[in-house]
Order: sequence, then structure tokens, then C-alpha cells
Amino acid sequence: MELNRKIAEDLLKIKAVFFRPEEPFTWASGIKSPVYCDNRLTLTAPEVRTDVENGLAETIKKYYPDVEVLMGTSTAGIAHAAITGHILGLPMGYVRSGAKDHGRQNQIEGRLEKGQKVVVVEDLISTGGSVLEVVNVLREAGADVLGIVSIFTYGMKKGLDRLKEADVINHSLTDFDTIAEVAAEQGYIKQEDIKRLISFRNNPSDESWIGK
Repeated sequence: MELNRKIAEDLLKIKAVFFRPEEPFTWASGIKSPVYCDNRLTLTAPEVRTDVENGLAETIKKYYPDVEVLMGTSTAGIAHAAITGHILGLPMGYVRSGAKDHGRQNQIEGRLEKGQKVVVVEDLISTGGSVLEVVNVLREAGADVLGIVSIFTYGMKKGLDRLKEADVINHSLTDFDTIAEVAAEQGYIKQEDIKRLISFRNNPSDESWIGK
């Protein structure tokens, strides 16, 4: 089975990605969403966690063979960077959302030398804002950021445009379209719901998909 479909099945099975087009969730931004995503649940499901970490390791080997250090996003990417780093025998660290106000006041935790080739490990990408902050911190510290690996991406236009503008590549294990397709095949949602889900993804601020 292709990796993107396997990971989609895994995430649906443990309800890390959960579709509810009839009763949308409300995000912190106020946007109504038919999908709830919490990839932290992969950490408490050992079989799924194994699939995810092996998938991240294979993706890094395939697309970023020259990587020297993995850097997790805080906090969701830290555990994935640590486990994947262990599989690959690579050093890892993580980037805080802000500098510490005590001690050495680090924002980057772990040893990072200028010029080292880094891959950022993230759990999911929506609009791309938070992961790009991490990329910028690493670049300012002199790292050569090869790109990002993530478990799941919505594929939202805003996120894709931001990544392109920042000249950053992302490789995700699975994506919104694949998960919607697998969810319909396995009866989590109706086949006709896929159109509604895609219209949400294409324009999250347009709520016309609700109640269709």
C-alpha cells in the first residue's frame, strides 16, 4: 500500500484526523472546520507511531539525504524529531516558540553549528505560519534548512503560497485529499461529503459548504 494511504488509514483509525462535516468544529481563529486534527494521538498508539516514524525516516532519506541535524517544532514536532533522529542515527534539537527568559535564553535547543544542513520536523501544516517562524529562526542562526517533513498537510493555498515565497520545500506523509478519499471509502463520511471538504480546504473563510 502507498505510504500516503497507509498513514491516512492510521490517522483515521485512531481519530487523530476526525471528520465531522455535519457538526463543524470551531478553530481558535473562529473558522468553522469539518475536520479535527490532533497528531499527538499518534504518540499513544504504538503501531501507528511506528508507521509514522518509519515513514518520516524514509521520507528524509529519500528527499534530504545530506541532512545533518533534525529540528522539531515546539511542541508537537519534538517527539517525532527525537524518534526519527534515533532511527536515522542523527542528532536532533528543537526550536522554541520564543526565547527562554532564563538561563542561556536559548530559542534553539540542542547543538547547532553554522552551515549545518537541517530538516525541520512538524506534525501538521495548515497556513504554514508557525513552521516558517521555525525555519526563519534556524536560518538566522546560520543553518542551511533543506526543507520540512510533516505528518499531514491541508494543502491550503495560503500555506502553499507562504512556503513557496520563503523558498521552503515540504514533504508530508499524507494530505487532506487522500484522507478525505480514504474516509469516504471506509464509511467515516459519505462520498458526497468530499466536495464539501475540498471546498472548505480551498477557501476556509467561505462557510457556504456548511449545510449543503
